[in-house]
Amino acid sequence: MTTKTLNASAAGLGFLPAVFAIVLGLGVVTLTGHVQAAALHDAAHDVRHATGFPCH
Repeated sequence: MTTKTLNASAAGLGFLPAVFAIVLGLGVVTLTGHVQAAALHDAAHDVRHATGFPCH
């Protein structure tokens, strides 16, 4: 009996993490570019309170 293994580059899936990172990065930049500064501040402030980090 022999066992065959298939690595990601042989399957043609080696580029998927890079594509995902690019799409995610562009999405973050695009969304934050269109949001007003006050909304970003309020969101960050709420996340800090929710996670227990002091912010004042």
